[in-house]
Amino acid sequence: MEIILKFVDIFIHLDLYLSEIISNYGIWTYAILFLVIFMETGFVVTPFLPGDSLLFAAGTFAALGSLDLYLLAGLLMVAAVAGDTANYWIGHKLGDKVYSSEIKWIKKEYIDRTQAFFKKHGGKTIFLARFVPIIRTFAPFVAGVGKMSYGYFISYNLIGGITWVALFTFAGYFFGNIPFIKHNFSLVILAIILISLIPALIETWKAYREKQDNKGIIKEII
Repeated sequence: MEIILKFVDIFIHLDLYLSEIISNYGIWTYAILFLVIFMETGFVVTPFLPGDSLLFAAGTFAALGSLDLYLLAGLLMVAAVAGDTANYWIGHKLGDKVYSSEIKWIKKEYIDRTQAFFKKHGGKTIFLARFVPIIRTFAPFVAGVGKMSYGYFISYNLIGGITWVALFTFAGYFFGNIPFIKHNFSLVILAIILISLIPALIETWKAYREKQDNKGIIKEII
């Protein structure tokens, strides 16, 4: 419980934590941010790491002159694309083992949710998933498991990674230091997290309703 509260605190007060990191590590902050974004998109075991909110906060600090905007955006675009690529090849390597009992550390619930997303949106999922926490982490993995053509995957990966990083980083740069946002930064970060979760919650609700409807149909048949 203590660990969960710590992560919640980090998410909500990213401005304070990022400020400390910049003060303590200087230029190494770029490497730390690169690693977090790479891991958030690259490993199915780390979907809890900050994504959208971290990009927004980093953009805000770039506006203050603490970080170089173009170096920051360029590095994080590379991290996002490289993370998805690594995730794709991990899924490609593991293949059908994901659906057996051989791999216990992957939540099948997230795999099923991502597959439903793929079924609805097709290859565009790789692009659209960039804007949906958890789905963002599992989409490239599921694409690899499903043996999606790498050429097809990388095109959506590049467009999605560049668009995602640019959108949130530049949003933080241009809007993060508006007085209202600056004085209510924690609430803005929380709002970004909640808004970005809406698509995933909608898909979960639809999957739940479909499951209930299927149960009802089975009972009628019986």
